[in-house]
Amino acid sequence: MNDNILSQDTMGKYLFLRKIIEDMDSVVVGFSGGVDSTIVLKVAYDVLGSKAIGVIGDSEAFPEGEVESALKIAREIGVEIVRTPTHELSNIHFRVNNPDRCYHCKTELFGQLRRVADERGISWIADGSHAGDTGDYRPGMIAAREKSVRSPLQEAGINKSEIREIARFMGLSNWDKPSFACLSSRFPYGTEITSELLAQVDGCEKVMRELGFRQFRVRHHDTICRLEVEPQDIPRVLEFREVINTRMKEVGYLYVTLDLEGYRTGKMNDPLRQSENSLLRKDEIQLTVK
Repeated sequence: MNDNILSQDTMGKYLFLRKIIEDMDSVVVGFSGGVDSTIVLKVAYDVLGSKAIGVIGDSEAFPEGEVESALKIAREIGVEIVRTPTHELSNIHFRVNNPDRCYHCKTELFGQLRRVADERGISWIADGSHAGDTGDYRPGMIAAREKSVRSPLQEAGINKSEIREIARFMGLSNWDKPSFACLSSRFPYGTEITSELLAQVDGCEKVMRELGFRQFRVRHHDTICRLEVEPQDIPRVLEFREVINTRMKEVGYLYVTLDLEGYRTGKMNDPLRQSENSLLRKDEIQLTVK
């Protein structure tokens, strides 16, 4: 712990989170190295000790360097980590990239978590979904329900800002780590996802990290790569215009563009929101591929 003090409301939620996990008795946590799953894994290890295990899914859709970063955090916590390959690209329903893509991705991941839990005789599997994740189209939550995955942060009513507050209070080194998502979220629905395209996008995002950008996305649009950065970082993109343009064309794009709105989570769901037949209608969230 460090000297930071939680607000009374956040402290109450934090203590409730500990109680939720204590009542689980044992748990396998899907661990990405992001601050959300780190909080769940850290609290689980603090409360349950060796009866808490983290599982990292090794996937081609995981950005380069994120596995190493996650392992570093796990070493800081002291918790046991299991690495297991996931095989999303072998599933045609994932590759065709319909709006339910995340359902198939999470079904694969949660299946691996369940396998590890069963092998270890562990009662529960859990993820890092939080209270703020219910406001967007997230078909992965359907997979979570089907696989009986617990989301302790949601159960405790903890949102993203409170997660960072708790992570800082606990002295976690990644408390302010930018949000990230698997690379498959960089593609418009209907664009087939291949290992080559994932590597292409990942190469571009590596360029942005090397230049010091923290919160950003590189979106794939056929021959065009569209950069989303936080509005305050737009001048820095222009400052590095030549090197960004050159490096991203070397990776495989013909054109490099800058999104003037800036980074916004869930932006690739905009076409769904604009459609009258959108899957986002509250009374009609359905899977498009059975």
